[in-house]
Amino acid sequence: VQLVESGGGLVQPGGSLRLVCTASGVTTSPTCVAWFRQAPGKEREGVAALEYNGTTTYSDSVRGRFTISKDYAKNTLYLQLNSLKPEDTSMYYCAARSGGYCGYLLQTSAAWSYWGQGTQVTVS
Repeated sequence: VQLVESGGGLVQPGGSLRLVCTASGVTTSPTCVAWFRQAPGKEREGVAALEYNGTTTYSDSVRGRFTISKDYAKNTLYLQLNSLKPEDTSMYYCAARSGGYCGYLLQTSAAWSYWGQGTQVTVS
């Protein structure tokens, strides 16, 4: 499985961005997908997860501002970032793992098998 992120950039506080993660080599088994972020000197933080049945899970810090979605036909994952704050500045990564249920693993980065290279979001 190969994951490639794009869509990051520099945005002013209160602005919006849409991150995109394209996937290839995904198996036909149920797959969970998620977005994580990591700022310099901080631990990787789970931001949002999307389960096989469409159930979403968000961290408290982004709930109500970020939205995770997936275009199954295009095998593409999205993260819409609205009302951005300076503290949202991070490298953002998409991740995937086999299995239908994964919301409870959002804060366990070691449980995710596949990772992209990241895309930088800077809010300033």
